[in-house]
Amino acid sequence: MKTSDIRSRFIDFFAKHGHAVVPSASLLYNDPTLLFVNAGMVPFKPYFLGDEAAPYKRAVSAQKCVRTLDIDEVGKTTRHGTFFQMLGNFAFADYFKAEAISFAWELVTGAEADGGLGFDPELVWVTALKGDQETIDLWQRVGIPRERIQERGLKDNYWHMGVPGPGGPCSEIYIDRGPAFGADGGPEADEDRFLEIWNLVFQQEELSSVRAKDDFDVLRPLPSRNIDTGAGLERIALLKQGVANMYEIDEVYPVIGKASELSGRRYGADPTDDVRFRVVADHVRSSLMLMTDGVTPGNEARGYVLRRLLRRVIRAMRLLGVTQPVLGELLPVSRDLMRASYPEIDQSWERVIASATAEEETFRRTLQSGTAMFDTAVGAMRAGDTAVLPGDKAFQLHDTFGFPIDLTMEMAAEAGLSVDRAKFDELMREQKDRARADAKAKKGGATSHEAYRSLRDAGEVPFLGYTDLDLATKVRGIVVDGRLVDRAPDGSTVELVLEETPFYAESGGQDADRGLIAGDGFSLQVIDVQRPVPGLVVHRVEVLGEVPVGATVDARVDGVARHASSQAHTATHIVHAALRELVGPTATQAGSYNKPGYLRFDFAATHGLSTQLKSEIEARANQAIIDNFQVTAQQMPLEEAKALGAMAMFGEKYPPVVRMVELAGPWSRELCGGTHVGSTAEIGVLNLLSESSIGSGVRRVEALVSTDAFAKFAAERALVTELTDTLRVQPDQLVGRIERLLTQLKDAEKQIAALNTEKLLSGAAALAEQAIDVAGVRFLGLEVPGVAGGELRTLALDLRERLGSAAGVVALVGGAEKPMAIVATNDAARGLGLRAGQLISLACSALGGKGGGKDDLAQGGGTDASAAPAALAAVRQALEPRG
Repeated sequence: MKTSDIRSRFIDFFAKHGHAVVPSASLLYNDPTLLFVNAGMVPFKPYFLGDEAAPYKRAVSAQKCVRTLDIDEVGKTTRHGTFFQMLGNFAFADYFKAEAISFAWELVTGAEADGGLGFDPELVWVTALKGDQETIDLWQRVGIPRERIQERGLKDNYWHMGVPGPGGPCSEIYIDRGPAFGADGGPEADEDRFLEIWNLVFQQEELSSVRAKDDFDVLRPLPSRNIDTGAGLERIALLKQGVANMYEIDEVYPVIGKASELSGRRYGADPTDDVRFRVVADHVRSSLMLMTDGVTPGNEARGYVLRRLLRRVIRAMRLLGVTQPVLGELLPVSRDLMRASYPEIDQSWERVIASATAEEETFRRTLQSGTAMFDTAVGAMRAGDTAVLPGDKAFQLHDTFGFPIDLTMEMAAEAGLSVDRAKFDELMREQKDRARADAKAKKGGATSHEAYRSLRDAGEVPFLGYTDLDLATKVRGIVVDGRLVDRAPDGSTVELVLEETPFYAESGGQDADRGLIAGDGFSLQVIDVQRPVPGLVVHRVEVLGEVPVGATVDARVDGVARHASSQAHTATHIVHAALRELVGPTATQAGSYNKPGYLRFDFAATHGLSTQLKSEIEARANQAIIDNFQVTAQQMPLEEAKALGAMAMFGEKYPPVVRMVELAGPWSRELCGGTHVGSTAEIGVLNLLSESSIGSGVRRVEALVSTDAFAKFAAERALVTELTDTLRVQPDQLVGRIERLLTQLKDAEKQIAALNTEKLLSGAAALAEQAIDVAGVRFLGLEVPGVAGGELRTLALDLRERLGSAAGVVALVGGAEKPMAIVATNDAARGLGLRAGQLISLACSALGGKGGGKDDLAQGGGTDASAAPAALAAVRQALEPRG
């Protein structure tokens, strides 16, 4: 049974039983406690928490998920994978235990011919929370004998989110794979033989405090009981396809086949190679799905996770003997396997493969840098007569250069050395502990929304600011430090909720409105507006006077600032459309921000924009402004908007009915809740300020609009005028005049450099006499402030020659604005294993920088000029007796 068939059977079964079919959410779900969607219930979390009313009583989904906490275990077990698909059925104040158990039994054991999964009922085992007799009785009622129902404790059979919120007992379904996979005795005896495929969670309690998986406080029963289930699609597939693990199912194994073809090694021939093959298959698919949903490789958060996955693929293939680029060969295989279930892969493919290829090129260069550091460390070890690479060096290779430990161990073994693995593992544990503590702090730091939910229960706060900037309304509630209060005193800063509002809450990259809320005997300055829970607008205000709950007020938005924000927001849409038109459809939005007079727009790209292209984008944007396109907004079903080609932000959650903003028909269609001008001519003009990289695969453009753009143009015109007056030329002659001046300046600098070099070399003989003997090597280490570039290089080569034929090393630290170092070695020194490329790394490390080069001559720089003595000392120390 194909994986796609299993997915269809699950969805169809529950759709037939009245469940709304909910498409998979993006992996980049808008939740501050999560990097990625890591469970099928995540998109339904607002309904379980009561932040939003569920739009349906029953739902079914096949949700794509990513978990990376146990990334190092991938490939070693049947249970660990980074990307997986969670099938789930959900009920909100509808059915409960009896129906959930009945549905699960019917689908799991139902005949394949009737749309079921066809598992032998005699192989099904289940677990229940210890003492949950109701669940035990219900399983017996559908046909499972008592001896195949095992009771387990809170750690195994009670579910919660790890933070205060909903929780409840759960019941897991296992399939017995047979004696070949382990000992008999049910899940309690062996969870490799008895493989869990489905967990039914019976949400019935609200938890007030959570200290551990099995240590929490129950506040009260939930207002309504809910069902939340999760079935592992890949686990079901491996059982139905009769394979040994999830890496061998039909949606994954062909990647192993391609890796085997590229490496010339056979899967199944060597257990160590098999782990590497499985890592490749898992990580290629995970990387594909993350990049499809808009993640680009980077050094932080989501980008770092993706970078690590891609680099582990490259590393695993290297350990399989493949040194040429591989991602361009492997990713298309996974694309062809997954595109039927996720058509968005094809839409994003060009961007995905460009991003992956660029990352592979970057990592290949990084491997070279890391290898140089490794070689330096090996040289130092041999000099110290030790055969064990320190664990902190191995960890530095991992943390700084992305070297996995097994790659470092392989390189060490090739050099006849070993690695202090215990110390490395200790440092890795410390890093993971810090990461877990940080994640726990983020979860625990979530503000209580109880006061907000109480105000939201009174109804949604309508936003009327698209048409009304001045509105008569009432104060619904006041919140201070997370608590509801009856009134706000004079001089305080509080959060205020109105019955309806004209104030735009910060979202979609647009700043919140500012303005005034006034009533009888008080006025409130609005300094921020947010939506802490869906449907509720909260105004942060500074109070003058005293305001009670229920007071009638006049809410007035600062109209000038609103119009300026609208100009910038519409201009952001124009820049996006211009980029897609001139750069291509891969220039998809990766973030934006706009405020009065200013905008920035982040987009996916592997290369920067040329000066010519930036000019074309600015011209195209201004042409759209001149053309005076009407800006229209209309409400429509989400699927209809997508069918029209409306652009949506990755990771954003959109309701069934959305607002589509349009400029010039299909030229610019975006899902957007922001405010806009009526026509593009209201923007006036756009001045594109800059374009730069903000991370691997992401570029940023910044621009000014309207009067801010005019002011910038005026300042630039004034600068040109000042230059033309100073140089006594016409504006069209200015560039030529400056170029001639620069040429004259460079010629003068060359003449000065030549004179300086001549002066330095005239004193080189005296400098060479300062060389000292270090373990049989003539060493000359000098500080030469102010000497940099070619002068420093020429001096080093001259001094090396003056040291004669005996082993000699020259190390110089000079530089102008920043310290610069150079190391030169002669033939005799290199015969002793002293290489300039390794020695310069030691010097530059002391200077707070990096260096590199050949065995005979290498150079680099740093940031700390005061560390010049330490840099020279580091080189000298490396010359000490080498054993």
